[in-house]
Amino acid sequence: MRQSVGQSVGQDISRGMMSRRSVLRIAGATGIGAAVIGAGTAPAFAAPAKASAGFVHPGMLHTQADFDRMAAKVKAGTGLWKEGYAKLAANPRSASTWKPNPLATVIRGADGDNVTTLAFDIAAAYQNALRWKVTGDAAHADAARDILDAWSAKLTKLDGSADRFIAAGIHGYQFANAAEIMRGYTGFDLAQSKKMMLNVFYPMNHSFLTNHNGAYDTNYWGSWDLLTVASVLAIGILCDDQAKVDEAVTYFKFGKGNGSIKHAIPYILPGGLGQLVEVGRDQGHALLSVGLLGTICEMAWNQGIDLYGYDDNRVLKGVEYAAKWNLGHDVPFTSWTWNYGAPGVWSGSQTLTTAATSGRGGVRPIWESLYNHYVKRRGLDAPYVSEMTAKVRPEGGGGDYGTGVGLDHLGFGTLAFTRAAATAAAMKAPAATASSSASSSASSSAASPSASASASTSEIGTATESPSTTGASADGTKPQGGTSGNLAETGAGDIAAVAATGMLAIAGGFLALRRRRAGGL
Repeated sequence: MRQSVGQSVGQDISRGMMSRRSVLRIAGATGIGAAVIGAGTAPAFAAPAKASAGFVHPGMLHTQADFDRMAAKVKAGTGLWKEGYAKLAANPRSASTWKPNPLATVIRGADGDNVTTLAFDIAAAYQNALRWKVTGDAAHADAARDILDAWSAKLTKLDGSADRFIAAGIHGYQFANAAEIMRGYTGFDLAQSKKMMLNVFYPMNHSFLTNHNGAYDTNYWGSWDLLTVASVLAIGILCDDQAKVDEAVTYFKFGKGNGSIKHAIPYILPGGLGQLVEVGRDQGHALLSVGLLGTICEMAWNQGIDLYGYDDNRVLKGVEYAAKWNLGHDVPFTSWTWNYGAPGVWSGSQTLTTAATSGRGGVRPIWESLYNHYVKRRGLDAPYVSEMTAKVRPEGGGGDYGTGVGLDHLGFGTLAFTRAAATAAAMKAPAATASSSASSSASSSAASPSASASASTSEIGTATESPSTTGASADGTKPQGGTSGNLAETGAGDIAAVAATGMLAIAGGFLALRRRRAGGL
């Protein structure tokens, strides 16, 4: 039976928890809730002032300086870059002979689920684009161009259960990254890619951040918000749209859902660790969140926005916490209550009391960007992230870890992010070139996680900064550019089971109530 409202739930019995993957899963599967998409045009949060500076291109996960470094190191046959490139070249989706299979409608989490087709093609586009930048081989550039053009010409709809929002987030940021690499290449239709991102992906991203599919803001776990923020940020950069960049950064800092940074990492614990909430849920979702945090921060950094250092390096404290637990060490855990449901329909809550053992020690290609930023680029201590990075490298991607986990992240970070340690003079973040949404304390971005070691548990809402007071100082930045434990994967198999548990009417649709199965969002 479903856990009673307010019942304390230890994560050793996490399989019995109700999933927010979600309470509204059936609504999407039946086409219900479509009216939510595009409802309202303005974000439900204040937007910071528009920047006067332009965008860096290429400037998402990689800049031209990054590509130049990769190319030089691989050509020289140097260490980790050589190993990272060998991992990339060995992946079947890196072949220049890859042919796209575009679809007009992509479905996730419902009958006809075909999202893997899109996921593999985007992986192939990104990996071929990366190989082109490293080797100069135009055959790879042609392959990446043809994949992106085929999809942007045909895709018109993302459908399915509530999981359609996951597809819009994960594959939105991934497609935009591949397109950004191909910007300016002969024959690549950038305008067509932009149009598709703005018409198909962004409306779903924006809708989710503003109304969370008709549920309470806290109904969905933080990884849903994070993958959506990643997509909005990437689309903003691709389309030179400052308002969308501001929307993503503002939500990251001040959003009402579980993915904004002070909800995703609500407690700063003695010793300087930050409790990443989803560590109390299961490690598949926790590690997905780690990877998304790195993705968001790296893309923002390359546009002059220091989210890595925001709020006294809160992200570093959270990813260190997750790494420590997944390496087999003990971590403290402050009880946290999850409130879920939909307004006027149903609500409940569960309290997490300990770090979860489900999925502990899982492998994902997510650590190199975090390690190379904090340790190499900024000269900070990150012992657990450092240990985890060494354990996982060389990082793969594009299905190397299965069709679930292996497609949540673009991967190949050992090739892409490995860098020499910066000199002391280079460790300070340069002046911001983006909007005032880049602002945070200058001292915070240079502080080590141990700076808060003496502080007692700090809860959400203790910070004094608010959206209306940002911009006093600006930290800038610079560029850098298989298992079934997939935290973003759901598949269609749950639909019958969900229907069997009963449904309640909601906003012209249905609210599905069901028990949570392992690996669910």
